[in-house]
Amino acid sequence: MQHRELGDSGVEVSEVGFGAWVVGTDWWGDRDEDDALEMVEYALDHGITYFDTGDVYGHGRSEELLGKSLAEHGDEMTVATKVGYDFYNNPQAGHGELPKEMSVDYLRDAVEKSMDRLGVDHVDVLQLHNPDVDELTPDVLELLDELREDGRADAIGVALGPSIGWLAEGDRAIEEAFDSVQYVGNILEQDVHNHFVDTVREQDAATSLIPRVPHSSGLLNEQVTPDTELGEGDHRGFRPEEWYETGWEKVDALRFLERDGVRTMGQAAIQWLLSFDEVATVTPTFRSKADIEEWSNASETPALSDEERERVADLYADNFGVDRFDGMENEDYRTSVDGDDLRDAGILGSAD
Repeated sequence: MQHRELGDSGVEVSEVGFGAWVVGTDWWGDRDEDDALEMVEYALDHGITYFDTGDVYGHGRSEELLGKSLAEHGDEMTVATKVGYDFYNNPQAGHGELPKEMSVDYLRDAVEKSMDRLGVDHVDVLQLHNPDVDELTPDVLELLDELREDGRADAIGVALGPSIGWLAEGDRAIEEAFDSVQYVGNILEQDVHNHFVDTVREQDAATSLIPRVPHSSGLLNEQVTPDTELGEGDHRGFRPEEWYETGWEKVDALRFLERDGVRTMGQAAIQWLLSFDEVATVTPTFRSKADIEEWSNASETPALSDEERERVADLYADNFGVDRFDGMENEDYRTSVDGDDLRDAGILGSAD
C-alpha cells in the first residue's frame, strides 16, 4: 500500500481508504459489532490505514466502533470524521437527509462528542459534513482554524454531498486552503472530479481530493449486473434503471483497462482516480473481505499509462459510444447557488 499526504497538513493517508459508513449502519448490509470490528481489522491487515467516518453514521455508532479499534491499533490508523448534521435532536427517517446545524457552538460541541466516542484527544482529519456554501461563514472558518491551531484537528476538510454536484462548496474550500475535499467521482461520472482537479491546478492549491463512490454504485466493480435486482432499502436504488442498463455498455467499452488480467475492473477504477496527483486517497464501499482483498491491492497494480488515460477521456467525451439516455441529467446535479456554479463550470448551459 502506498501513502500520500493530505494537503500540506503532514497527515498521511493510504491510497485506498475505508469508508466507515458501512460500520454502524445497515444501509450497506447489516452486520453486528464483531463483524464490523473484524472488517476494520481485516482492512488494517491489508495495508489500509485511512478510515473515514462521520458522527451521523448510525448516530454515533460508527465512531464508537472505530474507537474500539483505535484503542488497540491507534498507531496504525488515521481517522477522519465529519460533523454538521444534528441527529441529536432529529430522528432518522430511512435514508432521508437530516437537518444540518453549522453554528459555531453546535460544531464545537459536536467535535467534542465525536472525540469522546472515538476515545481520542484530537481528530486526524475533521470534515464539515455537506455544508452549503453560505454555511462556510467567517465564524465557521475561524473555528476550524482554532481547532487546528489548538491541536484538536490535524487536518481540515469538507465532505460534499449527499449526491453529485456542490461545486461552489468545493471551490470555496480550495480557496480557503482546506486540506481536503471529498466528493462523488469516478470514470463514469467525471464532471465534478475534473472540475476540482482543474480548480486545484489553476489555484496552485495544496488541497487534496478524496473521491468516493469510485465504482459508480456497483457498475465498475461488477457487483451490479444486468441480472441484479436491487432489494428494497438498497442504497444504490436511487439510480434510475436506465443508468444500469446503459452502464454495462460503458463498462464493456472500458475492458481494455483490465489489460489481460493485470487489473480487475474494480482495481482499474481506483487506479484511474489515483492517476491524478491531486487525489490523496480513494474511499470505496467495502461490503466484504473479498472487496478488501481486491481493492486494497489496487495501488499495487500497474499505473494507468498516458495512452490509457487519453482513451478514457475520449470515451467519456463521446458518452462511451452509448447513444441512449442513461436516466440522469446534468440538471440533476446538486447546487446551493441555483446552478450558477454548474453553469460557470460549463456543466450546464447558459441560463439565457
